[in-house]
Amino acid sequence: MLQIRPVSDLRNKFPDIEKIVNAGEPVYLTKNGYGAMVVLSLEEYSKLTDSVELALDRADKMAEESNARMSHEEVFGNLRRKINAE
Repeated sequence: MLQIRPVSDLRNKFPDIEKIVNAGEPVYLTKNGYGAMVVLSLEEYSKLTDSVELALDRADKMAEESNARMSHEEVFGNLRRKINAE
C-alpha cells in the first residue's frame, strides 16, 4: 500500500517510518499538502542507482581508452533516433 505521510511524521513518528522503509517500501512525505521527498532504505536506493553507477564507470573507462568525443547534438540525436525507432 502506498505510504504518504506528512513530513512532520519523519520527526514525530520515526520508528513507524523506519519500519515501513526497512520492509522495502518507500515513504512519500508531503509538506503543506504537496510532495516533498521520498524516504528509502539504503538497500532500495542502491537498487535504483547501482546500474547508473556501473554505466558511468564504463563510460569513464571508455573515455580513458579513447580520444574520440561526441558533441551534445550527436549524443542526444543518437538517443532520439533509438527512442523513436522503438
